[in-house]
Amino acid sequence: MKILITGKTGQLGHDLYELLKDKEEVIAVGREEFDITDINSTQKFIKEYLPDIIVHCAAYTKVDDCEKNKDLAYEVNAIGTGNIASICSDIGAKMVYISTDYVFDGTKNTPYLEFDTPNPLNVYGKSKLAGEEIVKEILDKHYIVRTSWLYGINGNNFVKTMLRLSKERSIIKVVNDQHGIPTFTRDLAEGLYFLIKTDAYGTYHITNSGETTWYEFAKKIFEISKINVMVEPITTEEYNAPALRPKYSVLDNYILKLRFNYEMRNWEEGLKTYLELLI
Repeated sequence: MKILITGKTGQLGHDLYELLKDKEEVIAVGREEFDITDINSTQKFIKEYLPDIIVHCAAYTKVDDCEKNKDLAYEVNAIGTGNIASICSDIGAKMVYISTDYVFDGTKNTPYLEFDTPNPLNVYGKSKLAGEEIVKEILDKHYIVRTSWLYGINGNNFVKTMLRLSKERSIIKVVNDQHGIPTFTRDLAEGLYFLIKTDAYGTYHITNSGETTWYEFAKKIFEISKINVMVEPITTEEYNAPALRPKYSVLDNYILKLRFNYEMRNWEEGLKTYLELLI
């Protein structure tokens, strides 16, 4: 396969490229190659490369900043995604669109299936859902992949933040009433590679298995790393972030299991591997 990955400096874009570079013909691109919100530069680059598939990892993912920069969130996550989908349609390429657990409102208390109705609470989730809808409208050969709580080798993430704070503070306060699934981007990359080798188009959830809270996630990071620091649970209201978050956004990889019997490993196992790589 001839593959183009957007968002090369992001956690997933980086790890997906590392996985595929010795297996397929692949390039990873960032803003220096083209701006996805500019249809002309995007079209020129992609039509010169002519990929068989585009894995669209590029996104505006700063959840709180999206509240202040609504126009930019929609420009990148919806219009930019639409540009990629439109060009895929023109050249007959497949497309993977990376979406998020934040398309759901968190009022369910069992894991969300791909068939559940989205109802995002914040601008980030709304803009990513708009991207999903645009891809479905423009392109038949698509995979929409929702995932959650990503961490990888490249860029910043919750794990790196906790490790940094453990050197600066004796007590770290972490939200304990938001439930989700931490997902190692290398594990997600493996799942994506499995999926794109099929023609089973549609919407999928791909996360590590299990579930936890940010507080329990932090405790597990310090336990595995053998770091002695006090972690104090707080509520979402106490944390008082600008963007609303779903209280429960656990995703069930239902269709992946149903169609292919493909299982993702537990989030704790992924975390152990990741921390070994960081050391």
